Amino acid sequence: MDITLATLRVIREIAERGSFTAAAAALGYTQSAVSRQVAAAELEVGVQLFDRVTGGARLTAAGQVLLRQGVIALDALDEAQRELAGAPVGVQRVRLGVVAAVGAALLPRALSVLRRQRPDIEVTSREGSTPSLVRALRAGSIDMAVVTSRAPHRSPDQEDPPLHLDTLLDVRLALAVPVAGRFGGRVSVTASEVAGEPWIASPSSVDEPLLGVWPGLPGRPKVHHTSRDWLAKLELVAAGAGITTVPGGLLPNMPQGVHITRLEGVAEEARRVSVARLPGRQSETALAVAEALRSVTGQLIQT
Repeated sequence: MDITLATLRVIREIAERGSFTAAAAALGYTQSAVSRQVAAAELEVGVQLFDRVTGGARLTAAGQVLLRQGVIALDALDEAQRELAGAPVGVQRVRLGVVAAVGAALLPRALSVLRRQRPDIEVTSREGSTPSLVRALRAGSIDMAVVTSRAPHRSPDQEDPPLHLDTLLDVRLALAVPVAGRFGGRVSVTASEVAGEPWIASPSSVDEPLLGVWPGLPGRPKVHHTSRDWLAKLELVAAGAGITTVPGGLLPNMPQGVHITRLEGVAEEARRVSVARLPGRQSETALAVAEALRSVTGQLIQT
């Protein structure tokens, strides 16, 4: 079998991005170039590597086998490049994905713990939504991911084998409102009171749900501002530009002018924060990173 590393990278990118179009954009290729590389690889191995599904592409069972083995070669090449560039030998690397809603509270604290306790571990991180991080995990681009889920907390995807999930904590959603606004200082507000209020939300889609407007809020909300950046959203709240949904207790550094309150009159919303990984034996290094995340989560609960 003669498949180039460049083709393996294309296959991994499609698996991670979920479509040929998104992979082509990420790699700087045309979609036709990506399609030709996949077609050539399928001809070489004699089996179909992707199922074309609504809105994208999904690895077949054969494609999963090829990528699982191919990632080993890609990772080995990346490690060789790091050593040739003078990276220190003996450093254990963990690639961690983190959802934006909880990364601000967990990641800096966990990295601080690891620097003190395990200076031999180097963590690189990337931010994303739960669906995008799960695809990256399946594609072998990251080693573990901090993800969120809604009740009844099923597996974050339907692929086999099911991902292994370790629960860190459950957190209730809350509202961030301007201190100087009509809800400032209130312990709670009702759904009828926020009807018609301007919202500050994250760009969202069916496949990439992100926080902003309260889930299931009756009526059609008025979204006046969108941003993926939590600090930008909270600064907009502080400026009186609108209100937004936040994970209670997981955004510790609130700008001045922001007040956190409960929303009543609608179903309570909660999110479970978990560490996701592929099934199988976990490395000692990954276990140390997971333990650091667990320890700082315990500190957040206590405070």
